[in-house]
Amino acid sequence: MPTDEDAFAWHRVFADPEVMEFHGGRAAELSVYEELTARQRRHDAERGFCLWSVLDGSGDVVGFTGAQPWPHAWGPAGEIEIGWRLGRAHWGLGYASAAAEETLGRLREAGVPHVVAMVDARNTRSIAVTRRLGMRLVEQFTTPASEREGHCYRLDL
Repeated sequence: MPTDEDAFAWHRVFADPEVMEFHGGRAAELSVYEELTARQRRHDAERGFCLWSVLDGSGDVVGFTGAQPWPHAWGPAGEIEIGWRLGRAHWGLGYASAAAEETLGRLREAGVPHVVAMVDARNTRSIAVTRRLGMRLVEQFTTPASEREGHCYRLDL
């Protein structure tokens, strides 16, 4: 599960407009990641899964992947969402797909029957990960805040 120190690592790794293009367009404040890591520790304790830090071969945090309950009032309320975000230097190296596959195994062990992935319609890299995982497009939507087109993918476990 993510540690207090991981909040600093996530803040540093995600402080890149290219990484945040589909997540609000700019880096979040450190306090956002402090709250997020604390929430993930609660999810792990209560549910047996959360957004975990992804480490490279030298043990450095390069992002996160995992699953959590969908955190918004709009969209797939009550569903478990699988997600991933990596620092730009680590794109295209297979980290997201490998970590997401590991997440699916943990979710199966926890008894989760299915997952969703909410992806910006222009995020071709994340759409490719959903395809590698065997997810299927089940809904297109417009996000309330940004009014951007999004896709909801689903996978039965």
